[in-house]
Amino acid sequence: MAKIPDFEHTSIESIAGLSKGVRDAFHTHKTRSVQYRLVQLRKLYWGLKDNEEAVLEACKRDLGKSQFETYLTELGWCMNDIIFMCNNLSKWTKDESAPDISLTNKLLAPKIKKDPLGTVLIIGAYNFPIQLSLGPFIGAIAAGCTAILKPSEHAPAAASVIQSIITQYLDPSAYTVVQGGVPETTALLEQKWDKIFYTGSAGVGTIIAKKAAETLTPVTLELGGRNPAIVTKHADIRLAARRLLWAKLVNAGQVCVSQNYILVDREVLSGFLGELENAMGEFYPQGARNSLDYGRIVNERQWQRLKKMLDESRGKILLGGTMDEKERFLEPTVVQVDDPTDSLIVDESFGPLIPVYPVKDLDEAIRLANEVHDTPLGIYPFGSKQEVTRVLNETRSGGASINEYVYSFRFSKALIMKAHVNFISGFFHASIPTLAFGGVGSSGQGAYRGKASFDTFTHRRSYTKTPGWMEGLLDVRYPPYKGKLRKYQKMNDLKPNFDRNGKERFSLLAWLLTFGGGTRGSAAKRYLLIVAICKFGNSDES
Repeated sequence: MAKIPDFEHTSIESIAGLSKGVRDAFHTHKTRSVQYRLVQLRKLYWGLKDNEEAVLEACKRDLGKSQFETYLTELGWCMNDIIFMCNNLSKWTKDESAPDISLTNKLLAPKIKKDPLGTVLIIGAYNFPIQLSLGPFIGAIAAGCTAILKPSEHAPAAASVIQSIITQYLDPSAYTVVQGGVPETTALLEQKWDKIFYTGSAGVGTIIAKKAAETLTPVTLELGGRNPAIVTKHADIRLAARRLLWAKLVNAGQVCVSQNYILVDREVLSGFLGELENAMGEFYPQGARNSLDYGRIVNERQWQRLKKMLDESRGKILLGGTMDEKERFLEPTVVQVDDPTDSLIVDESFGPLIPVYPVKDLDEAIRLANEVHDTPLGIYPFGSKQEVTRVLNETRSGGASINEYVYSFRFSKALIMKAHVNFISGFFHASIPTLAFGGVGSSGQGAYRGKASFDTFTHRRSYTKTPGWMEGLLDVRYPPYKGKLRKYQKMNDLKPNFDRNGKERFSLLAWLLTFGGGTRGSAAKRYLLIVAICKFGNSDES
């Protein structure tokens, strides 16, 4: 068994000095070097690789996670993320030519430079203690920021392993870890930051956003939500049951993107509940309690919270319900509820509770989803193409995973591994490592993952170069202005292609110039296509 360092709170008195240290390191400008960033990322990769057993043991100790689940959602995820960053960093850091620049302004050679935001604070969460701490931390390193990482104190073993890796493998002047709870976090928030990245509850997120607002510090907030799943009468109910059950089994349901409740059309309710029971028996033949693949609730406080939610529910337990406080075990529990104000609907469970609410039709399902939480982190429709399109068009969410189709393609194991696919099918939009992920409204703001992790810690700094020879062309801006307005309007004003009623005017000349494409770029592509077709036709004739 790997040795896990003891969890020790950071001295509150030292936090101001630690913050100043990483800020001073940023002002040495060493983190602006792409090569420096690559070296730090590569060292972090080997830190994780060398401490693989410690990471697996820490997640087992904190959350009862199996080795497979820890590798899938924590260790392998972060290591792949580092390699993806390293492979793309040089490309991302290059200056970009600015888009949508007029011909006259092109003389100024406008570009966009990717500047690191500065010194950042990252506050992690307990449910995925490695991924949700190191994921944004990797983005901060890639962007050229210095950082203090504050892991969750509720997963102390994982927090200690993270601190050990960062201390041993990274530049200690630029990257450090602060351990502790509310007092230490409060002390951190008293410091000046160029960005705060927080993952956790909406309540704490609100406190952080208020504190950050005092110094106009930008924040990225990755929060939770009462995420709905919708199963229509046209859904594949076996597929829906397996995927939605799995989403509440991984990490014992302690997943911010898993569904909080399931809205099921009454016509398929009985069949859907039967498929849930079948899937439970298939996943855990000896029961969840006896399975090494099923985790535990992180601590007694969270276990008691979940028990209270279940006790206060007016719903009927159909499956599961076994609890053991000593083990922090809570069996996956399916509950049929008939009141939209039930505790299992209106509160975020963040655990293996699976409330099922029968609905008359899709109209009722969409209405209820919007009433319970109009900006959840995710939404999961199962149904026909037309039905899931309606769900997407008539709701809002941070992301969505559409589950309406069953494909029969067969893939070899080697091809699957090469494709770097994470098979987290219950909420696929949140499991693709290179797809931007984030909330909206009360489920969060900002996004990360893949290039978005680099972007969230980067300032896109626009700049121009005004050569001296242009001074004669720019004399229109200097006073006196008499007689210059008409000249300026001639040079600068755009002509509207619409009338006073908002209707678009048709211009034959414009259509011919753009070949119906609307822009010069589209016109060029269309003309090239016609030339290619004509050339191909002529070659056939010859």
